[in-house]
Amino acid sequence: MQGSQTGQEEVLDVLRRSELFGVLSADVLADLAGAITVQHVRGGTVVFREGDASDCMVIVMSGRLRVSRRTGNDELLLYNEICAGGSVGETGLILCQVRTADVTAVRDSTLGVLSRPAYEALLTRQPLAINRVFAQAIFDHLRHVPSRVRRGLAQSVAVIPLHGGAVAGEVAAGIAANFAAMGRTRHVTPKDIRHMLARADGLHTIARQFDELERQFDYLVYEGEAAPSELTLHAFRQSDQLLYVAESQAAPALGETERRLAAEASFPMKRQHLALLHPAMAAEAASGIPWEAGRMLERVLSLRRGNAQDYARLGRFLTGTAVGVVLGGGGARGFAHVGALRALHERGIPVDLIGGNSMGALIGAQYACEVPFEHILERTRRFALGGEWPVLPLVSLLSGRRIERDLKRMFGKAQIDTLWRPYFAATCNLTRGDTTVQHTGPLWRAVLASNSPAGLLPPVLHEGQLLVDGAILDNVPVAAMRMRLGPPLEKRRGNGTIIAIDVDVRDELKVEPQVRRLSASGFLKSRFGRRSGGMPSIGEILYCASHIGSLHQRARTTAMADLYLEPPVSGFALMDYRRAEEIAEVGYRYTMERIAQWDHASPASRRQP
Repeated sequence: MQGSQTGQEEVLDVLRRSELFGVLSADVLADLAGAITVQHVRGGTVVFREGDASDCMVIVMSGRLRVSRRTGNDELLLYNEICAGGSVGETGLILCQVRTADVTAVRDSTLGVLSRPAYEALLTRQPLAINRVFAQAIFDHLRHVPSRVRRGLAQSVAVIPLHGGAVAGEVAAGIAANFAAMGRTRHVTPKDIRHMLARADGLHTIARQFDELERQFDYLVYEGEAAPSELTLHAFRQSDQLLYVAESQAAPALGETERRLAAEASFPMKRQHLALLHPAMAAEAASGIPWEAGRMLERVLSLRRGNAQDYARLGRFLTGTAVGVVLGGGGARGFAHVGALRALHERGIPVDLIGGNSMGALIGAQYACEVPFEHILERTRRFALGGEWPVLPLVSLLSGRRIERDLKRMFGKAQIDTLWRPYFAATCNLTRGDTTVQHTGPLWRAVLASNSPAGLLPPVLHEGQLLVDGAILDNVPVAAMRMRLGPPLEKRRGNGTIIAIDVDVRDELKVEPQVRRLSASGFLKSRFGRRSGGMPSIGEILYCASHIGSLHQRARTTAMADLYLEPPVSGFALMDYRRAEEIAEVGYRYTMERIAQWDHASPASRRQP
């Protein structure tokens, strides 16, 4: 990499704002700034290539870099982003390692480059100070500490309409209004971009105008046109991520604008989303599945015109502050989820995605359908107390027909991909031997599969595969939620906040030491008082066996969640469905207490605008 010895004041400003380098004294900072050269790179430029020698490190002065790798099958894997003020390449520079991944400019960026000769010369002049900060950089890298910047430059989104009738201006104004509650925001209209282009006398002048906007604002929303014009291309090139806009009834075919943007070198590095715009009073969302074909979309989100909650949810996804709630299984103890959700609602903590397993999948599905809390409680209790017919135990102990019938009545023809709030149900796939997430198709079928314990109920068939209750592998599917929140920003574990609610109490399954064999007669005698000490039922044995896998990975699951809630429901039996209100109240009080303890600076504690 080569650069020019210009912009030292800009370099000094970035270094002062960095928590890593900002601790250096003024004279050492000036010496470091003098050793750095400034380079302007176009979006799509590969700054570092995997396998190359580490001959320098870079500090992002403006713009954004993306870390990525390609697999042996040429599949592109996107990792963390390096935002303005962040740095990359320190470890390789110091330890003389080869590059371990590609680093590519997401958009037009300005980089401060410290070459190996310049670093070694600096080290001889300022050995103690430079050793300290670079040792800290290596420590942070090994411990996966987030890139530390006191104040980064603006996050930028390009809003691109996919057809002439798409109202990009309305969506751009809506998310800009949402961003304004979080920081200084500018909606850069097509008129603004034309004015900037008209007064520019070259690429460098254009870049400096956009850089100046980044220094003035925390969030920039660039509005493009439906045509692949110069204006749209500049909005694209200055953005960190793309938000396509389409009317919900429009044809999902790829258009000329998308094909032109896909030819840009930086296109694969940008996060891409699609907003489907619906009438204000639309009863259900249009499916986003047809729009995913041929596109690299992170997610499709449905918006109702003028709906503040929909725009707020979109804004949180774009800024990495979305909140995902995961509800675990646990029989009647799962009624605590209803109380926990009510507590989150009353304290203004949004739920942008919801997913769960077993009882958590059932309650989460009703919440995603916007069923009131009191109705969720009553409907779930009535469903759970409905009973089920035993059958000849060749496939399962119970038929499952009543449960299937009642779930069809509860959810009707609702499809998961037409809900306004994203939802998923976790299942264990006996065919593949893994956790399979149901995020499309009939809602009733996904809930049924997640509520079909192996042995008790027959597996649910889907495309020839056998699906059962997900507790065998993952009773609290945090990993599935983490994937759905999107790729990480900086070096964080993920993009957003996960609140996991675990109601799976480990009941001690044992018998008296003198019991030598479990039998039907022994079970009946223990239950009807002719023998002291209880014997477990087949239901209790199957339940315990099906949860062992989840219990063994509970520590991993807990570590992946940002907030892990365990309501104190051990005093309630697994089948205590008639005590629904009591259990929900326990979940409510416990969650309210935990909310009071949370750090109000955490993303989950931010209130909706």
